[in-house]
Amino acid sequence: MAHCVPGRRNAAAVVATASLLAAGLGIPEASAGAAPRIDLKVLVVDNGDSPVQAITAELKSTGIPYTRVNLDDADRPTIDAAFLSDTVGGTPRARFQGVVLPDEAPFGAGSAEQTALEAYERTYGIPQVDAYTWAHPGVGLDHTSEGGWAGTLDGREAAVTDAGKAGHFGYLDGQLAFEDDSAALRESYGFVARPRAGYTSYLDIAVPGGSGRGSLLGEYAHDGRRELVVTFAYNQHQRQFRVLARGIVEWLTQGVHLGRSRNYFAVHVDDVFAPDSRWDTEHNCTPGSFNCGGGEGEGAEPIRMTAADAEYAKQWQRSSGFTLDMVYNGGSGEEWKAANGGTDALTDRLLADKNAYRWINHTYTHRYLGCVQDTSTVPWSCAKNADGSTRQLSRADIAGQIRDNHDWAVARGLPVRRDELVTGEHSGLKTPPQQPDDNPNLAGALADNGVKWIASDNSREPSQRSVGAALTVPRHPMNVYYNVGTAAEMVDEYNWVYTSAADGGSGVCENDATSTCLPAPLDPATGYASHIVPQEVRTALLHATGNDPRPHYAHQSNLAEERLLYPVLDQVIADYRALFAADTPLENPRQSAVGTELKRRAAWQTAVENGTVTAYRIGTTVTVTVTAPPGTRIPVTAPEGTTQRLPVGTTVFGTPYAGGRSAWTTPAPSQTAVRLKLP
Repeated sequence: MAHCVPGRRNAAAVVATASLLAAGLGIPEASAGAAPRIDLKVLVVDNGDSPVQAITAELKSTGIPYTRVNLDDADRPTIDAAFLSDTVGGTPRARFQGVVLPDEAPFGAGSAEQTALEAYERTYGIPQVDAYTWAHPGVGLDHTSEGGWAGTLDGREAAVTDAGKAGHFGYLDGQLAFEDDSAALRESYGFVARPRAGYTSYLDIAVPGGSGRGSLLGEYAHDGRRELVVTFAYNQHQRQFRVLARGIVEWLTQGVHLGRSRNYFAVHVDDVFAPDSRWDTEHNCTPGSFNCGGGEGEGAEPIRMTAADAEYAKQWQRSSGFTLDMVYNGGSGEEWKAANGGTDALTDRLLADKNAYRWINHTYTHRYLGCVQDTSTVPWSCAKNADGSTRQLSRADIAGQIRDNHDWAVARGLPVRRDELVTGEHSGLKTPPQQPDDNPNLAGALADNGVKWIASDNSREPSQRSVGAALTVPRHPMNVYYNVGTAAEMVDEYNWVYTSAADGGSGVCENDATSTCLPAPLDPATGYASHIVPQEVRTALLHATGNDPRPHYAHQSNLAEERLLYPVLDQVIADYRALFAADTPLENPRQSAVGTELKRRAAWQTAVENGTVTAYRIGTTVTVTVTAPPGTRIPVTAPEGTTQRLPVGTTVFGTPYAGGRSAWTTPAPSQTAVRLKLP
């Protein structure tokens, strides 16, 4: 099958490169048969434009060390032979395994720096990415006037060529549509052109208004050098770049690099077993919230899943191949049962299907675990003790909420983990402006219950941090509201938030620099499907294809009544599977696995920034050492067929993904370095 080809082609590319290097061709003072040392680091020459910054962001996200040279810095280093290479222990060394440039010749054709860079690439076989340039013979393409085209690419369909599928873009399924999110904006401009001799197209498009197909991305081999030429503009947040970014980096590094990248998507469903309040469409507020006083909406029926909704969730998981994380409040379910005749078909159904889901402790009754809230004013504030200090919920009360919910689950056979926790509203953690610091009793209560991973809100705290001995796991909020059960309710609240006061909205968007007002209110009958769902799908896919393991979260109300969450999830999964080959699955990690991944990344980033990582390739041998901090795990990506050397013998390296293999690894006992043998 096509998706099995990339690993073989990647391996062939590495062997071919290694063979040229092993011959010592063009390498000063290299003895016959000696291969140079090539450090596993990338050189980025940055002119401030978005394409270079997008590739830099991909390198950083993946965990690939790089050196950035700012062209606008008068004190930047000079790009010359001494900067690019030297000799270590008698072995010639290339300091960089790949080079990212704004275009094909940012220093000027024939200049000393451009000449030095080209000689370096030629000598050591170093590939170069031209982040964005125009179509012309200097990059192996005809001018667009010669049967090509230049213009806006918004909404146009491109395709990965057979050569792209057989190479470093083989993780893609074939078709790729350029984003077209706004008819009022030109989102991506490009040059579509016919290849000349030496150019191999990896991504092409039917020539608009013409005949045949023209290239947008491809490899130009000439004068003993290789360039990856990109002839469309982009930024790091556009889907077309996010989807192609992996291939650009794998081409640049020939599939051998530090760092590791996967595509992730996990969804937490909060408040399971508990009801959620319903948006009051007349008064534009939510009953029970502090800005919805005076009895407004008190008669509104709360939103809670039914047994039929639970049955649907189980069947949906089976048909979609995707597992939801049920974030549960056992005590709230017991309260519901007591208030409704002592029976609860929903709980019975979910418990019967308990092994179909993953489960996460959400505290027993969803109690607020931060400061004691004074709701006499809007917004609320933290109540004060007599001495003026903040009144905080006690350690015993917090610990009880965590313990009782865990015990409730264990008694009913739920497969729950003690070390994972999501507090109600992420409470107990700092919530500016009312609560600028964590409840000081929270860390102790987490320790009392063995909690290692506590969820936080990514919109407030995108970085992982410690809470005592525990670590946070930031979650992406989904813009499918907790307090709506129907599409009409969702649109009504969305319009209130995102339309101007003149259009009947709150006008908040007019004063919030992070929001944009809708040009007109959405139609209650069609606005959810036509506007909100596509927006949520786009955002979720950007996270999923951005090596971002952070889970998303919605609420049980979104699985109830009109089941608003499913159209979003269905489209995310469908779009993903249409873009990616079968060997690049959408990974679905649980909260503890996400926390572990983020912890490892932070330690790795610290090691890279502190210069304690040494990694290089000589021929087909890769060596990696990390001197500090002790125990740092090393992310490495390599082609299929790579083995890891052990004190005695070897083992297959890593796990397969996107045509290659990768792992977080460490030296084996009695070894001081990770040593890999490429195929």
